Amino acid sequence: MRWILPLLWLAGCSAEPLLTLHVKIPMRDGIRLCTNVFRPAPTGRFPVVIQRTPYRKVSELTPGLQAFLKRGYAVITQDVRGRYDSDGEFNQYNQEMNDGDDTISWAARQSWSDGRVGMFGGSYVGLSQWRTALSGNPALKAITPAMAGGDEYTDRYYSRGGAFKLGHRLRWIAENYKPPETPVVDFQRMVTYLPLRRADRFVSGRILEFFQTVLNHPSYDDYWRKLSTLEHIEQLHIPAFIEAGWYDNYAQSDLEMWSGLRALGRPARIIVGPWGHNLSPVMPGAQFGDIANQPLRRMEIEWFDAYVKQTTQAPASAVRYFLMGANEWRESDTWPPKPNMLTAFYLTSKNGANSLNGDGKLVLKLQKKGASDFYTYDPRVAVPTVGGALCCNNRVFPWGPFDQSRVEGRHDVLVYTSDPLKKAMEVSGPIKVILHVVSSAEDTDFTAKLVDVGPDGRATILCDGILRLRYRQGIEKAVKYVPGAVERIEIDAGVTSNLFKAGHRIRVDISSSNFPKYDRNLNTGGPLADGKAMRTARQEIRHGQEWDSHVLLPVIQ
Repeated sequence: MRWILPLLWLAGCSAEPLLTLHVKIPMRDGIRLCTNVFRPAPTGRFPVVIQRTPYRKVSELTPGLQAFLKRGYAVITQDVRGRYDSDGEFNQYNQEMNDGDDTISWAARQSWSDGRVGMFGGSYVGLSQWRTALSGNPALKAITPAMAGGDEYTDRYYSRGGAFKLGHRLRWIAENYKPPETPVVDFQRMVTYLPLRRADRFVSGRILEFFQTVLNHPSYDDYWRKLSTLEHIEQLHIPAFIEAGWYDNYAQSDLEMWSGLRALGRPARIIVGPWGHNLSPVMPGAQFGDIANQPLRRMEIEWFDAYVKQTTQAPASAVRYFLMGANEWRESDTWPPKPNMLTAFYLTSKNGANSLNGDGKLVLKLQKKGASDFYTYDPRVAVPTVGGALCCNNRVFPWGPFDQSRVEGRHDVLVYTSDPLKKAMEVSGPIKVILHVVSSAEDTDFTAKLVDVGPDGRATILCDGILRLRYRQGIEKAVKYVPGAVERIEIDAGVTSNLFKAGHRIRVDISSSNFPKYDRNLNTGGPLADGKAMRTARQEIRHGQEWDSHVLLPVIQ
């Protein structure tokens, strides 16, 4: 093996950690990946934990790495294929199973390794763990993926209702594929650029094959099933400690990965905090207290001690979740927690639910008299995204529990609010919104947002979702809509855990855009990736009598 740099003693004595920089590890096809190796001491055999990243490997002894070393783990940090100091072409998720498998095998057979390996890290680094775990490498004993999800379609590219995750993807592409030494394109310019088909060239200066492929597969087809870890979860036998956040894009998928593993009897634990994509509770409007911080690195080490070293008892395979509103941690053996009751709050209005000035209400009893609320959706003046569960650059696209009052002042937003609650109500689990809709467009979108309204009027977003009308029968296949037809649709509005306190009100906001979290439906009915022309749509929400439009809340008993 050729060492690119000589051995570096970090503290000048034989009892101190050892760092070896820029080790070139060969993959099965001859490509070599650049790797840094941290060892607790110059001599001895150690279990190994690995971080494989597209965002530049760690080259210094950070406090986070030092925690592993102090516990007796060697640490490997590696640039994935095609990134920074590693050879080859970056082919995203497609490369990670084989490359991760080869890296683990290399680590397991080193003279300073005891042959047992774990993996750690978040976002893409978490994705690389799931992909590597699918290889079934026997040396891999445990993983700790954070903020990673398990399905490429619903996590990184499209919503569960078929809309494109515009701000998320374009900013990530711009940051990771732009020419060297050139600035990232202005965020507002990139998200308003049309047609979407050419947005890769606008933000990166070139045609990106993977982006074009994604646009060619707007439905959930075999292309996406092949890429999905969740679709192949039965192949996973690895103990997994998952880290997630209520205001992160991947929370719902992270919970589904935990549920899927537990259903198969696999060791799995998940912690879901009041965090954004950076695992931090520090967000505009957030008031979760010091308790919201958790010793995540210590928890990861405890997981590795149990399953890599196998020297301690394994932590319980459970959900540890932060109940917002109450600002306290809870544990449950199931998700959603039990006992729970799915409770419907029905939409109703007399004179119209448009904006905060309307009279839209949420009530527990379906009203006998039918009625409709109308609004106009113009994609040229789309409803803006204001916080919520987002990814991945908090500076230009901030996530969190933002006040929705400004958005709710718009006439193209329908606002339905309950009476003040007489007693507190815990809502923990997935949120569904069922609507009876009519549109003048050949295709359009409908959005739903769950909001906690305090006595002072502050309207805090909890979660949201969107449905592209062509996918009203499922994201597997687009079905043409006939303008003017009444359709019963279900919007997956995300996942949350919140205590609506006594005196607070439950609110649901309905509209047709949440931009740029999702791309704008141009209302033409044509392929959205190639469109530039925009049309205005007349939207109708029916409620009462046979039109049982409602939000379905998992209320914990």
